[in-house]
Amino acid sequence: MASTADFKNGLCILFNNDIYTIIQFQHVKPGKGGAFVRTKLKSLTNGKIIENTFTAGEKVDLAHVERRPHSYLFSDEYGYTFMHNETYEQVSIPKNMIENADLMKEGQYVEIVFDADNETPLSCELPPFVVLEVTYTEPGLKGDTASSTALKPATVETGARINVPLFVNQGEKIKIDTRDYSYCERVKE
Repeated sequence: MASTADFKNGLCILFNNDIYTIIQFQHVKPGKGGAFVRTKLKSLTNGKIIENTFTAGEKVDLAHVERRPHSYLFSDEYGYTFMHNETYEQVSIPKNMIENADLMKEGQYVEIVFDADNETPLSCELPPFVVLEVTYTEPGLKGDTASSTALKPATVETGARINVPLFVNQGEKIKIDTRDYSYCERVKE
């Protein structure tokens, strides 16, 4: 058992007969009435995001989850196959349980969240940033823009399409934010 005072981003709780992780929370103390906590919760079983308000001090049940390091091996018609980095056990996860799967390449480090009570995988999380090579993009022309933030589409080695600045060329490695598919920077070898 925990209370709303123990809330932090990433905490996993049991709520409405499901396992949720806290994405965002805010303690609110209005001038009139009791304090409360506004939260954004993401279901680990189906990926839905809901908003809920808890009264201050309300008790919640914590979910028993474990985050385990894995490496991405391959994909097939059944889903994606990963290998545990220490025990070398393999686990397959359906495609609908992985966000941003098109940013994974073979050997990619990921964390798989398991329900510790019955050993079932709940979700797969990529690191916040990945480095991938641009396999195709149109060349940017000097004077092609009126602002300094002009973007063009690019395809990276995993097949994902993202928008990059005009100065990025084919064959360069770039750093990508996996949370919103945004370009971060060029990476030097």
